[in-house]
Amino acid sequence: MRIRIGNNMVKTISFVVIGGVAGLAWQRIIGCRTGTCPITSNPYISTLYGAMMGLMLSGPG
Repeated sequence: MRIRIGNNMVKTISFVVIGGVAGLAWQRIIGCRTGTCPITSNPYISTLYGAMMGLMLSGPG
């Protein structure tokens, strides 16, 4: 049995992965020196935030 993945699914997954990588890169490059920044102080949160932004930017469908 083959699983068919449509173009919309590939686009969505690509945006989520790129967003996650961008969120991690933002945390590594910009970061937060004091540790009080809620998004950039933790690499897991910044990656998740970037992935969510990618999901929203991928558009409907």
